[in-house]
This record gives sequence, structure tokens and C-alpha cells, in this order.
Amino acid sequence: MTTMWNPIRIGRIELPHRLAMAPMTRSRADADGTPNELITEYYTQRASLGLLITEGTQPSDDGQGYPNTPGIYTDSHIAGWRKVIESVHNAGASIYIQLMHVGRVAHPDNHIEGRRSVAPSAIKAGHDVFTPEGMKDAPEPRALALAEIPGVQKEFVDAAASAIAAGADGVELHGANGYLFWQFLTEQSNKRTDEYGGSVENRARFLLETTKQVASEIGADRVGVRLSPNVNFNGYDEGPNYKDNYRYVLAELDKLGLAYIHLFYFGDEEFLREIRSSLNTPLLLVRAGRDYESIERDLENNIADVFPIATDAISNPDLVERLKANAPLTPGNPATFYGGSAEGYTDYPTLKEQ
Repeated sequence: MTTMWNPIRIGRIELPHRLAMAPMTRSRADADGTPNELITEYYTQRASLGLLITEGTQPSDDGQGYPNTPGIYTDSHIAGWRKVIESVHNAGASIYIQLMHVGRVAHPDNHIEGRRSVAPSAIKAGHDVFTPEGMKDAPEPRALALAEIPGVQKEFVDAAASAIAAGADGVELHGANGYLFWQFLTEQSNKRTDEYGGSVENRARFLLETTKQVASEIGADRVGVRLSPNVNFNGYDEGPNYKDNYRYVLAELDKLGLAYIHLFYFGDEEFLREIRSSLNTPLLLVRAGRDYESIERDLENNIADVFPIATDAISNPDLVERLKANAPLTPGNPATFYGGSAEGYTDYPTLKEQ
């Protein structure tokens, strides 16, 4: 019987167990997007989780959605990530950099050059986003011209190559949570009439083409893709046909030989089991109401292969040790999740320190 502590191979890496660190925006990078010593300490502290999937990392200026998120498209970014990755590797963990272009979920105050956000169509996100001056309405984005789309795809390819140059074990394309790939995929935000709009095949084209290009650049077994079927995040609604959309997308991704597919899914068990049974690609899963006993049940029932942990990984740098010792977990402080200093970031004590 498979348990939480059984090893597994994902792409090119061997993981010591079935937990991982979920990607979580923390907004502690330098103003220009360069990862710093504080970020190095943060990820290194959590190396026992085996696979660390980083916070969303923009592939370009246009991709930035929030203040002080890291980038991976300048020499400074690459040098900063190289220090992070070397430290994580020395601590015995693997690390994937999540590539996140937020599209319309942005504000000019957060862009390095104050530019207007881009999206498949000029449709507002319909909610506020965090800025250095507090919450502000996300303005209407500029619709990408057809001729611009290859350039945006190249940003992802170049960012993936930069991640590998910095020493990363792979990259995860963030196709979830209302960001740019999702905006192309979903009819609510994609009203295009060219080959990137209309049918599900056309709406999925941007994600699938980009994934293939990134896989060709760095190797498919170094690429993961995150999706969030019908998860209400960033004010969206995928509508009644969302299952058909994801059946198509997942079937096409499964053909590529990727390292993994990462689902952020709070929906019905029947569809989750259908997804699982249809995939040959390893499956990472985050779902609502989960505790560690339910992870063990999911492993026993072959629901997924690896289970990324979010909030508990923030507040318990030694989470694996605590779980193995059946020790109490430290609760996280939401007031310090985003931005700031070491407080609520690298100052959570280990069990030994407590």
C-alpha cells in the first residue's frame, strides 16, 4: 500500500515522499523582482518537503501582477535565483520555478514600467488587486493583437531557459486561478474571433502551444502545468461546460510526456476520479477540506501521486519532521502572508527551537 512516506520519481527527480511545497505568492523579492537572501533562507528552511514549487514568477514586465514578486527574465533575476537554488539543492531538495503571467489580474502601479495589462480580450477582471497603496480596481486590459501572441509565448520559453540556467530542476506553467493561460481558456474572458478564440480547441491553443514550446526548449520531463477546474478565484466563473473544456486540455497535455500535471480542484469526486483514470502523467493535487489523514486515503485510493502543502508549509518549516513525530503544527498568521520582512516568513520556529 502506498503511504505518504513512499518515494516517487517525477520527471527527472526522485522525491523522498508524497508531499511537496505548493506555490504561494509571498511578495518578498526586491523591487526589481530579484530574489534576495531572505527568499533564499525561506526556501532552504523548507527543504525537507522534497519538491519546492516556487511562488509565481513573472516571465516579463507585463506578467507581473503584485508588488515584489520575483522575475526570471533579467541577469539579476537569474543570479538571485541561482543563489536560492544552490542553497535548496545543498539542503537536499528539488525546486521548480512557477512561471506566472497574470494577464488582466494586474494594476499599472505594480508593473515596473507602469504599463497597461494585457489579456486575450479587453474585459476587466472585475475585482480589486493589491498594490503598494492598498487595494485598487484592476483596470481594463489591452487585448493582445494576434501578431503579439508569439512574442508572449517566447517570453515563457526564454524564462524557462533562464530557470534552467539558474539551476532549477524544472518549471511549472501557471494555467490556473484566473491568470493569463486561464483567461485564454475560458469563454468568460476570451471573446476572440481568430484562431485563439471560439471553440475549446482554439481557446486552449495558447496554453498547449506554449507548453509544447517550453517542453521543446528544456525537455518535457522538466515541465509541469497547473490547472484549477472551476475554482472560484480572482472573480471568475467557468460556466456549465467547464468539464468538457478540461477533458480536452488534460487529454492534450497528457500526450506531451510532462513531468506532472498539478490540479487545484475543489469539485466533485466523480470528475476527479475520471481525470485520474484518464492520465498517464503523474498527478499533483490540492483540494479543499484536506487533512493528512485524507491524503493517506487519497494515496490508498490512487487519487493522486503527490500532494503540495500550502499554509502549513508557511508556518512549519520543519513540517515533515513534525508529521513524522505526530507533533502539533504551528498555525500561520494571514496578516504576514504577503509582503514585509522576516516576520511571518523566516521566523517561524522549528520543533527543536520551540
